[in-house]
Amino acid sequence: MGIDLKGKVAAVTGAASGIGRASSEAMLAAGARVVLVDRDEAALAALCSKHGAAAIPLVIDLLDPKACAAMVPRILEQAGQLDIFHANAGTYVGGDLVDADTAAIDRMLHLNVNVVMKNVHDVLPHMIERRTGDIIVTSSLAAHYPTPWEPVYAASKWAVNCFVQTVRRQVFKHGLRVGAISPGPVISALLADWPEEKLREAKAAGSLLEASDVAEVVLFMLTRPRGMTIRDVVMLPTNFDL
Repeated sequence: MGIDLKGKVAAVTGAASGIGRASSEAMLAAGARVVLVDRDEAALAALCSKHGAAAIPLVIDLLDPKACAAMVPRILEQAGQLDIFHANAGTYVGGDLVDADTAAIDRMLHLNVNVVMKNVHDVLPHMIERRTGDIIVTSSLAAHYPTPWEPVYAASKWAVNCFVQTVRRQVFKHGLRVGAISPGPVISALLADWPEEKLREAKAAGSLLEASDVAEVVLFMLTRPRGMTIRDVVMLPTNFDL
């Protein structure tokens, strides 16, 4: 089956870097118009300038409640419809819980869990009215395995997986598909908080994924026949040892 998203409109959060950027560029290459949502205005401008009118920048700080609530209306104002929503924005807190900054914990849980729930809530009425749509949430291998070096991050992704699986059961009757992609460690800014020794070992062992690897699987999920939902993809480097 060819990968063809012509005529589709997608929106991707956290689109200026990492998995969000790779996902956006993959969908653009497949023919979709993509609204790239991020708070980094300069990075969005540079990225969208490479892709022409099909790439629509939308500068939003999703941690700002008013800005977050305005996201879907602004997407629809600029693009007219929304067929695909990739809830990808997130952040990371790792290390021993006793050493964690509680403000950082609050921020991470807000972005990784609350914002995802609010964004999907706001997307649903438009998709339900049109009786079609795809929602993909970036989860993590940490949602499937209690990684001891990231208890708070793992907890946020376990919550996201529960959310994805329960929302799916509510909305499939409207023609909507909801899925999660759960990659192992991906070379991105999120790994900046990894212990230096662990990151060095992972790079040396070839046990990290590229963001483009994840984007390829996102496209696979989006291009299955409408009667098929890929519920959850867990992907990890072959050399990654839990």
